Amino acid sequence: MGASRSLVVLLFLFLMLISFSSAYQGKKKKQYKPCKQMVLYFHDVLYNGQNAANATSAIVGAPQWGNLTILADKLHFGNVVVFDDPITLDNNFHSKPIGRAQGLYLYDSKSTFTSWLGFTFVLNTTDFQGTLNFIGADPIMVKTRDITVVSGTGDFFMHRGIATIMTDSYEGDVYFRLRVDIKLYECW
Repeated sequence: MGASRSLVVLLFLFLMLISFSSAYQGKKKKQYKPCKQMVLYFHDVLYNGQNAANATSAIVGAPQWGNLTILADKLHFGNVVVFDDPITLDNNFHSKPIGRAQGLYLYDSKSTFTSWLGFTFVLNTTDFQGTLNFIGADPIMVKTRDITVVSGTGDFFMHRGIATIMTDSYEGDVYFRLRVDIKLYECW
């Protein structure tokens, strides 16, 4: 009886030791700081059947009830858009581009205004040489959204991080400008 009581006490003390040791972290969580940070803007002009000279994006897939010059009704569900948009250092559409944003977005929800993004920034200036690849969901009605920077080339070889995007301006379904705040946490 004494041996089993001692075993219970030892087991109790062991469990208490484990619970206290896992609850005590000792160190605070490491706060990561970006190794590179930049803010860029990209400007998207959707082809609408009348602006071929200025358009930088086009609908390439539409639901059966839609067409390829006007986004589908309601939440644009089913539309697939490819783009080759200019990237600038400021929010002026007429500023000198420092590269191109090339990729696609697709409207993927019937219940909320959201899209999925997959694109590359192709940068070619004296300050930036190379590419950055982005991917992620874009809940458009949220003021700021985070998407993943998955990799890069050139000056951004194997870089990874987060891009916080914000709709900076829009004009109906034809034009929008995104502010892209890029924070890279893994820089080689």
